[in-house]
Amino acid sequence: MTDLLEKLGHFGVVPVVEIERAEDAVELGRALLAGGLPCAEITFRTAAAEEAIRRISPNLPEIIVGAGTVLTVDQADRAISAGAQFIVSPGFNQKVVDWCLQHEIPVTPGVLTPTEIDMALDRGLNILKFFPAEAMGGIAVLKAISAPYRGVKFIPTGGITQDNLADYLALRSVHCCGGSWLVKASLISAGKFDEITRLTKEALAVVRRVRPLEV
Repeated sequence: MTDLLEKLGHFGVVPVVEIERAEDAVELGRALLAGGLPCAEITFRTAAAEEAIRRISPNLPEIIVGAGTVLTVDQADRAISAGAQFIVSPGFNQKVVDWCLQHEIPVTPGVLTPTEIDMALDRGLNILKFFPAEAMGGIAVLKAISAPYRGVKFIPTGGITQDNLADYLALRSVHCCGGSWLVKASLISAGKFDEITRLTKEALAVVRRVRPLEV
């Protein structure tokens, strides 16, 4: 299970996608691939998420596609059935986490406190989402909360942008960053896939600069 999540760390950035029309999914995937980024987290914030995953998985098998904003076991089950390869939840949802572990599905639950980190470690999880990163104090808080947990890697998400990406990636505790700025819903809906490719290339240029041996 951890091998797939390790790959996300190699990429440095995971696009967090809120998609309104499933028919845009394959073009979005192609835009990400053209930018050099073969991964995406499709969030269950829209009704199109499940079908979007179902379209990307067989048509673009080179993309590691996951499901985000997973709040229930039913959503997790539907996402995996549609082709999702990993599950992301905004908080530490014990039912979702335990279901994923039972079915040997990679999962990154959201954490904000030492108690939640301890709960994750108790289940053998050490790659965790830190959300909402900027709203909860950003880098300063992440540095403080990660200090006692040397074996834990975090995926800060929420408020990550091209401007602060390098600062987060420079932290030893950061596995990779989740971000929606390069795959804004408005860009997808407007069919501006060339712009998504451009933003993806810019983001990966930051990753290469900060972590030159990893990309």
